[in-house]
Amino acid sequence: MLKELVVNSTPHETRVALLENGTIVEVFIEREDETSIAGNIYKGRVQRVLPGMQAAFVDIGFDMAAFIYVDDVLDTASHKMYQKFEQDTDIDTEGDMDTTDMEAREMDKSHGSWKTALTPECSIEDLLTEGQEILVQVAKSSIGTKGPRVTTHISLAGRYLVLMPTVDHIGISKRIDNEEERTRLKDLLLSIRENKFGYIFRTQAQGIDQETIKKEMDFLNNTWEDIMAKSRSVSATSLVYKDLTVTFRAVRDLLANEADKLVIDSKEEYDNVQNFLKRLMPDVNLSVELYQGRESIFDAYNIEADVARSLKRKVWLKSGGYIIIEQTEALIAIDVNTGRYVGNHNFDETILKTNLEAVKEIAYQIRLRNIGGIIIIDFIDMKKESHKEKVMSRMNGAMKKDKSQTNILPLTELGLVQMTRKRTRRNLTRTLCEPCFYCNGNGHLLSGKSICHKIYRDLVSEAGDMMGNRFTVKVHPEIAQLLHGREKHLIASLEDQFSKPIAIYPEPHYHIEEYHIFESLVK
Repeated sequence: MLKELVVNSTPHETRVALLENGTIVEVFIEREDETSIAGNIYKGRVQRVLPGMQAAFVDIGFDMAAFIYVDDVLDTASHKMYQKFEQDTDIDTEGDMDTTDMEAREMDKSHGSWKTALTPECSIEDLLTEGQEILVQVAKSSIGTKGPRVTTHISLAGRYLVLMPTVDHIGISKRIDNEEERTRLKDLLLSIRENKFGYIFRTQAQGIDQETIKKEMDFLNNTWEDIMAKSRSVSATSLVYKDLTVTFRAVRDLLANEADKLVIDSKEEYDNVQNFLKRLMPDVNLSVELYQGRESIFDAYNIEADVARSLKRKVWLKSGGYIIIEQTEALIAIDVNTGRYVGNHNFDETILKTNLEAVKEIAYQIRLRNIGGIIIIDFIDMKKESHKEKVMSRMNGAMKKDKSQTNILPLTELGLVQMTRKRTRRNLTRTLCEPCFYCNGNGHLLSGKSICHKIYRDLVSEAGDMMGNRFTVKVHPEIAQLLHGREKHLIASLEDQFSKPIAIYPEPHYHIEEYHIFESLVK
């Protein structure tokens, strides 16, 4: 399977698309604003401590304050208890490209975690006070109305290692499942480690030699020393360390492991990538190509059309069926419908084929749109147990391609599939879109007929108090057309009832639901 990274780089926005056999499967977008700060380290100031939520707000220099939970606050006592935990806890660091560094702290629950290391008596008031200055790293950028989430458990990711300077721990990616290799890596690290910092081996470290590991360890340690030095010299609410850009994260996390080549349309970024490879990945011979075509690189690879399709509510299937994807604040609902597909055999086979086709498209859309949180899928009802099992088996298989952590529950009696997918960054819709200024995010407008009847009711209600002998109603042009056409009987009945003429005036600048009723005295 040919895998390519296509990078569209402009001064204020960078877009990275991961293609598999020419089809876009993931897209990453980074702009110069506070939505792309995951991984950054700030010297912040505690704004407010919330004992009732065991959390606090931290000012890191943005409009929205960052949020920190008690479990994310480093404490001397918890640090000592952490060291008592098993030292070879597996950690899967192969998560989303934007949050690989953050996921390094999420340890296998069966072995315990730094979160459970906090003593039961430990509360947020014991750890933080208002006005206190602390060094924090952004674990999650702001999503919707929620500010960024931060932690004091710092982690710095390299190609083979993740450095965790605040804990004494050695971890190995779960994807390295050979016990001999796991033991070799652990012994290797213990033999060259000169401090009590924590380290995690990433999947790419499999088979790596001691000299390479030592070079990366020294690089990460020096980076941490620079961060500490800068944190002592700057004031609170200052940026101390900026994480790699989306292009460099793509090179580090995807190019060497998941993609065969990178194509980029910026000469400056092309040179930067080449220098980055020489400095941090000199042993890897990767294909990096400078795109020099006249049309946009995303158009040349037909990516723009796929991105636009991924923003639509309705997605058509090849058979003629379709899926509807509805997004709310708490969850995502996906509905499967047969649409125009009528099948060639019996009804059960038609339903099965539509559901199986939908499974492939749903898994693809979830990954492409980066949908996270709670997801409810309403498949078309199936009577046969064998059909249900086939759909669920296909669903589990399709989601295995997704690097983000997912959990799929069995099909319910109502024919619903409940699943969760780790939410690490803004999904594509929230990144590229905003609520409709016309409907304020409702997704619906009153029908023209409903607006006409509402005007009728208001006229009846206000007619008794009006002193004038004429009514004027200003409305949107479409509503004016209705009141002069199909709904003119409403106006005619009111004119007969109150013996007063009613004039309808179109106002092009009005919202379609907006109208105003005036009275006037005509001699």
